[in-house]
Amino acid sequence: MKEKLIAFERLLTVMDELREKCPWDKKQTMESIRHLTIEETYELSDAILEKDSENLKASMDKIKKELGDLLLHIVFYSRIASETNDFNIADVCNSLCEKLIHRHPHIYGDVKVNDEHDVKRNWEKIKLKEGVSAEKKEGNNSALGGVPISLPAMIKAYRIQEKARGVGFDWEKPEQVLDKVHEELDELKIEIKQNGKVEEEFGDFLFSLINYARFIGVNPEDALEKTNRKFIKRFQYLEKESAKDGKQLGSMSLAEMDVYWNRAKTL
Repeated sequence: MKEKLIAFERLLTVMDELREKCPWDKKQTMESIRHLTIEETYELSDAILEKDSENLKASMDKIKKELGDLLLHIVFYSRIASETNDFNIADVCNSLCEKLIHRHPHIYGDVKVNDEHDVKRNWEKIKLKEGVSAEKKEGNNSALGGVPISLPAMIKAYRIQEKARGVGFDWEKPEQVLDKVHEELDELKIEIKQNGKVEEEFGDFLFSLINYARFIGVNPEDALEKTNRKFIKRFQYLEKESAKDGKQLGSMSLAEMDVYWNRAKTL
């Protein structure tokens, strides 16, 4: 523990020195580094998804580096806020500790749980109560008020559905959701034929598909990203191997490309 405290104190000291002496760091505001924080978050996500079991040490070193970059931003925001006496890093840490204690009544209270599913349900219920309480103070009584506006659409849909579930507005069985997926797909097909509200119906179809993913325990964002990476890997194999045979993608037939594609699927 002492070693960890010393390391964190060193980071705070370095941040103070940079803020006071470095022309670039002195100029930054919360608004100016916001987009960089988003970038760092995605870089961490990439490092986690790219983790290679055959080269685990290198993968974990990369994750460690990206975590450090993200931690820097947390410390940076806290330092900026401390200059206007709004809050400091101690306030951030204490606020987090209080939230974690409050949301784990099975550890810090007398609530009983059977498994991790009970823990998650309790977490969402407590979070919902906290959100409703805060939103009432702000004049917003919606259970969906805590969903960030700037979230990517797929993640936002998932969180909206979870929030709705927290107040009992949800399907009971996965089969019901799958029926809804088929229903929305049929409606999409009709709109395509009629050249009607295709975008709206496509959105409804995606929303129902994300809902079904939630019901069967699949994170749709992770699932789609893994498929993206799989497609890229196979497509790049197609490019590389066809080039070795003196072929160009633009002049190849689909059947010719399928030969390489199917070969890539076996790797």
